[in-house]
Amino acid sequence: MRLSSPHLRAAAPAGLPPPLEEPAAEALRLETILGALADPLRLTIVHKLLRDADAYDHPCGWFGFDRPKSSLTHHFKALREAGVIRQRQYGLERRSRLRHEDLNARFPGLLALVQEWEPPPDRPLPTAAAQSSGRKSSR
Repeated sequence: MRLSSPHLRAAAPAGLPPPLEEPAAEALRLETILGALADPLRLTIVHKLLRDADAYDHPCGWFGFDRPKSSLTHHFKALREAGVIRQRQYGLERRSRLRHEDLNARFPGLLALVQEWEPPPDRPLPTAAAQSSGRKSSR
C-alpha cells in the first residue's frame, strides 16, 4: 500500500498533532474501501461520523461501542489503512475523523450511500448504553 508522507499532506489546523500514516488521496482504491466497509461495525463507525460529527477528532469512547479495546483498535486501523478515516495521536489516545474531501473527490456518492444506510433493526450493534440498560444484542 502506498502511504502518503507527512510532508505531502495538507497542514493540520493549529494545535493538532499530525495525522498517523495513511494512504495518499490519489492512492485510494474502491475495492479496499468497500472491503473495510463490509464489516458492520466499521460501517457503523463511518455512519456515526457522517451523522453525528460535531468536533474535529473523536476519541474511541465517543462511539459508545461495548467492545474490547483491542477489537476497536483493529477496526479503526482497518478504516485508516483503507483511507476512510484520518487518525491523530493525542498522548495515549487516538482520535478519528472521516476523510470527507478525499473520499468525495475520488468516489462521489459513496458517503451519501453510507449516510442513508441504517443497521437492520433485528441486528443492532452492542453499545455501552444498550448493555447498561440490560438489553442484549442478537449478535
